[in-house]
Amino acid sequence: MKIISPHRKVMSILNVTPDSFFADSRAEQQGAIRSRVEQMMREGADIIDIGGYSTRPGAQDVSPEEECQRVLLGASEVRSVAPDVTISIDTFRSEVAEAVLRRYERVIINDVSGGERDRRMAEVVAHYAAPMVVMHSRGTPQTMQSLTAYGDVVEEVRDHLARRADILTAQGVGEIILDPGIGFAKTQEQNFALIASLERITSLGYPVLAGISRKSFMCRALDISPDEALEATTALHWACLERGASILRVHDTLAAKQTISLYEKIYRL
Repeated sequence: MKIISPHRKVMSILNVTPDSFFADSRAEQQGAIRSRVEQMMREGADIIDIGGYSTRPGAQDVSPEEECQRVLLGASEVRSVAPDVTISIDTFRSEVAEAVLRRYERVIINDVSGGERDRRMAEVVAHYAAPMVVMHSRGTPQTMQSLTAYGDVVEEVRDHLARRADILTAQGVGEIILDPGIGFAKTQEQNFALIASLERITSLGYPVLAGISRKSFMCRALDISPDEALEATTALHWACLERGASILRVHDTLAAKQTISLYEKIYRL
């Protein structure tokens, strides 16, 4: 399965968790999951990203068994509603990734640790020939916001992602998508710096995912809540598209699809 495409894609967020930072993205019960997936598909989702472990700063740990149970429930409902849509699994645990890859096709593994927290992840992804999102982060959800010391944040993130891509390629991962990890172990100023210079990440030659939807750095900058951050998210999505982002990871599918459509019409893409 190839993700690279002349058209930009929307990855819609399905959090099968009780504590993800944006309440409207949460769906724990079968009926709520199905309803949310149906809405995503009506609005044009290209990829549905299923998370069973909240990675927001300060989130509590979840056992691998509980995460796997949540993710498999989400994947089952997605496949029931939308059998042909691409599934993404937001996990850093190889056993969770493998449980889904064993059962389903058209699956991306979206690893917030870039394969560093579980060294078996690359082996699993390579075995199933799955695409992998490689994100930059530091520490864990409990410690990341104390690990924001950088010289040049853009250059350090770029170099780290380039090294991880080389390592994972050597380990047999055939398709890599890079994610600079906006909001993960970065200050507000560092997040804006990464968006402003995102072309330095896209210049590495891999598709780049922008995961900025309703995040706290923009809310603090504007003194608003995540519930009020759709317009701010859309503005920053446009900035990411202008700098070469290929995938927008979002809470609001329709708004992102419309943003991409207008962007491609203006630039005749």
